[in-house]
Amino acid sequence: MTQTWKKILEADPGHSHRYARRWDDMVAEGVDIDGEARLIDAMAPRGARILDVGCGQGRTGAYLHERGHRVTGVDLDPHLIERARELCPEATWEVADLAADGWAAGPFDLAVSAGNVLAFVDPADRGAVLANLAARLVTASDDDEGRPGRLVVGFGLDRGWSSEEFDADAREAGLELEQRWATWDLLPFSEDSGFMVAVLVRP
Repeated sequence: MTQTWKKILEADPGHSHRYARRWDDMVAEGVDIDGEARLIDAMAPRGARILDVGCGQGRTGAYLHERGHRVTGVDLDPHLIERARELCPEATWEVADLAADGWAAGPFDLAVSAGNVLAFVDPADRGAVLANLAARLVTASDDDEGRPGRLVVGFGLDRGWSSEEFDADAREAGLELEQRWATWDLLPFSEDSGFMVAVLVRP
């Protein structure tokens, strides 16, 4: 059974506080926590409209905001959104259920989902979440330079969502796979990879 973030919080209300402190400790120890954000910064046009999906306490979105992007972060967890607002008050942060309607309308040039976020989505909601993300991306016909909006996601493949299942769900949501890697530093993907970073476009 997939361990969704909702179920984790229901069973352990203090989980998100410990989760945020773990990242604080890594920063204090000098651990590099910005690998995903560096890749997204390199992929995005300057001053891009970026949606940070499942933003947590804002580590990726804050990095991107500091580099001149217009960032909106969304997360189900109110405590983590509070932490994100403290970290980077100039960006936009919203408490939102990714499977629901009415949040962060966009359009966005790029959306990023790091930190295994999509692996915590209820399997019954996966299609709705991907469709919601696709709907918030700019289309090539609407972009001044003809560039389609892109969604970049990364999660472990041992969490009940195989690459084949993900590809099928993405196609159903109107997204096309553009590239796939095994890591955020772009090591080649194989069927034995335990992790997937996928780049999808909205045509």
